[in-house]
Amino acid sequence: MEDIGRESDHLMLITPERVFYAGLLGRPRKRTPGCCHVYVAVKGNLHLTIDDALATGELFVTLPNQRHSIASDYRTAISVTLEPESMPDGVIEALAQRLTGPDRAVYARKILAAYALLRQRRYGDITTAEFDEMCFGEALPRRVLDPRVMRAVARIGRFTGEPVTADTCAADAGLSASRFLHLFKEETGISFRSFRAWKRARHLLHFANQDLNLAHLAQDIGYPDSTHFSHSIRRFYGLKPRAIFVGSRDLAIYRSTETVRLAEAS
Repeated sequence: MEDIGRESDHLMLITPERVFYAGLLGRPRKRTPGCCHVYVAVKGNLHLTIDDALATGELFVTLPNQRHSIASDYRTAISVTLEPESMPDGVIEALAQRLTGPDRAVYARKILAAYALLRQRRYGDITTAEFDEMCFGEALPRRVLDPRVMRAVARIGRFTGEPVTADTCAADAGLSASRFLHLFKEETGISFRSFRAWKRARHLLHFANQDLNLAHLAQDIGYPDSTHFSHSIRRFYGLKPRAIFVGSRDLAIYRSTETVRLAEAS
């Protein structure tokens, strides 16, 4: 596991299919991330708002593309991210029911224990199955994607070279653009455009604790201009890019070997 941060109680472990974040949540503005979030309070309670309904508790789960805001009594909170294309349909919903059911407190303690382990750096590298075992006590089912879609997913995740388009992925798959787009959504449950937009915003996490020119970063990860960059990040995270970077100055970021390999692939 590569450490690209510094000593801190605030940390983030990034793998291709999961993220473990313990840090600041920022101001409770509406966000619509393309992933499942499992939020856990480090101290006190969390306050989740969905459709103007407020709930308070120690653990909450939000589904992919569910608009919500989250606030915490304590300056640090935990967010575990699960990418929906990595699991068969229905797995996230079933997990959400388990985590927010009668054993909610048990799962909250499990995730807090995972945070303690990561702070002690007992993991040199971690697979998706190991990540799930650490956080949930079991490896979640894996979705098996068509190889042509898997290549497109990997291509989108590299963020190197020319921007990835449906046409280039379709040509690589030996399909027409319309047939490829249909196959992609059928396999992942997500439209190609929505998937690419979310992964682009997710890629920002790798750089969150660095002192960078945000306009250059936006261009490097595929945004046409700073306006699109700002609007996209605010939609997914509920924060302006600058606020994310300011709040992440003391964040230690770790990337799994697989994440590093994808990032460095040409």
